[in-house]
Amino acid sequence: MFDWGDIDKFFISFFIILPIVTLIHELGHYFFARLFGGTLDMQIGTGKKLFKLGPLQVNRVYFYDAWCQFSDLKWSNKVTRSFVYAGGALFNMASILILNWFILQQEIEPTLYTYQFAYFSFYYIFFSLYPIYYSSGHPSDGRAIYDTWKKGSPESDPIN
Repeated sequence: MFDWGDIDKFFISFFIILPIVTLIHELGHYFFARLFGGTLDMQIGTGKKLFKLGPLQVNRVYFYDAWCQFSDLKWSNKVTRSFVYAGGALFNMASILILNWFILQQEIEPTLYTYQFAYFSFYYIFFSLYPIYYSSGHPSDGRAIYDTWKKGSPESDPIN
């Protein structure tokens, strides 16, 4: 049950852990875009820009939403584009496995925050790979993969 004594956990979960999971997801897209010779712009959050660091822009409402857009893949085909789209989910899964490895090795203690990190990561994996179009008209990562194989969609589509 949630009570006022849990408000600090709420703030840590939504304003620190969730943005870290989001950043890991976006870095997965970035890694594969760069691996295949492309460029990628990333934004975390909505609203006015707080700061920009290389291809990453962080906006004021940094804990809500994220997107990236890649282009100019040197090696551009269905497989490479699919890896770029799936990169976020792959990095989220890898982060869960790494976290669990550290817990199993007793390097870190399992806590509410490690549980929430894994929970948010699974959330990102599931909903990013669920093949839908968002209300903005942009495809989820799963939908972008599907469209790439079914229709050969353009590689410059924004991905969430």
